[in-house]
Amino acid sequence: MLEPLVAYLHYLSIIFVGGFLIAELVMCRAGMTSQQAQRLAIVDAGFFASAMAALATGLLRFFFYAKGVGFYTGNPAFWAKMALYVIIAAISITPTRTFLRWKRAGGVPAAGEIAGARRLIHIELGLLALMPLMAVLMARGIGR
Repeated sequence: MLEPLVAYLHYLSIIFVGGFLIAELVMCRAGMTSQQAQRLAIVDAGFFASAMAALATGLLRFFFYAKGVGFYTGNPAFWAKMALYVIIAAISITPTRTFLRWKRAGGVPAAGEIAGARRLIHIELGLLALMPLMAVLMARGIGR
């Protein structure tokens, strides 16, 4: 019973990652108030927590459940999926720092900063959309 629960939590956390990123994109827009800018840091914390939950449950599945370590490590789609995760995490550092700065400053962010943060969130979402493709390829052993 534990394996299906871990799989469910893994999928649910991935859905939350996407949901929080979309929420960031919707909230981070020209004309936002200082309160809206400050709330972005809270939404970003949810994104971070969801990403950590996806990683933790993914590692549980990798080491203890699903198809076993050997199946995954020999599959290029697995490594592409891991690379996507790392790239998204690296890209997300800049918006996170920006949102925290906005929260501390308490003012209305400049239009250029908003546009820059939105651009990075768009990139994160585009890369996130590739992860299920890698998961499908990986699960079917394509590329082994």
